[in-house]
Amino acid sequence: MSGIAFAGARLNRADDLRRDPARLETLMDWRARLLKLDGLDPALDRDGGLEWGTLADADPSSELVFLGLLGERACFAEVAPRLIGSVAPPNPALWRALATMEHEDLAIYGAARSLVDWHARHRFCARCGQATKLSKGGWQRDCASCGAEHFPRVDPVTIMLVEHDDMLLLGRQPRFPPRRFSALAGFVEPGESVEEAVRREVFEEAGVVVREVGYVASQPWPFPSQLMIGCHAMAEDTALNVDRTELEEARWFSRDEVAQAMQGGEDGAFIAPPPHAVAHHLLKWWLER
Repeated sequence: MSGIAFAGARLNRADDLRRDPARLETLMDWRARLLKLDGLDPALDRDGGLEWGTLADADPSSELVFLGLLGERACFAEVAPRLIGSVAPPNPALWRALATMEHEDLAIYGAARSLVDWHARHRFCARCGQATKLSKGGWQRDCASCGAEHFPRVDPVTIMLVEHDDMLLLGRQPRFPPRRFSALAGFVEPGESVEEAVRREVFEEAGVVVREVGYVASQPWPFPSQLMIGCHAMAEDTALNVDRTELEEARWFSRDEVAQAMQGGEDGAFIAPPPHAVAHHLLKWWLER
């Protein structure tokens, strides 16, 4: 499935360079590029693309994270001191910016945001509590005290279309804009397979028993570090028992209602998720299959 936001970056992550500090340092010259960020949000140029500077633009007290190579030029992002320990949830202006960004820029920005945010929030060793130090170009943090190695985390989340008799079960959370419905979703818990997580989450949130769980597509989601695992499952029946602590509402929608919502407009049965969300692509896939 092509065109999924935050995936498909042309960056060569160059693991061989991450493991060779001396070689990486030779690329940190006037030709290297620094991705400019406004906190954790993207800084955009006049054309709405990502704004790049040089390493001279970085705060001398910042850590520099190696994003990868674009051609022969090394690309970095800055873990600025003001970000350390801060909490910066996405804001409406960010969502508007994401809607206008090119696919390649979204992919580079998404990886940079997740990586910079992880470094800003993980300064101390989870084993002994001592301060850690950036290593492998920013794809690892090491503890000199106990020798532990820490790696940027990725949290798996299942997001699933539940089908019965050519209808889809969709839900809305209280934080959603009015009339927006989307696929059900939930974190994979320790000791679970993806299929088990789908079955558990759908039953917990909507009281629906599902079978025939299958994989469709995935999406990195940098808010802060999820991997959205898109799935499809068949429900045994349409009876609902909605957990109101998880969902404000859950409903079954016909194929025509889903198609109308995906076309946009205010007269549809619901408002579809935005194009940068994998749920949008899952709905499109379901309509076209």
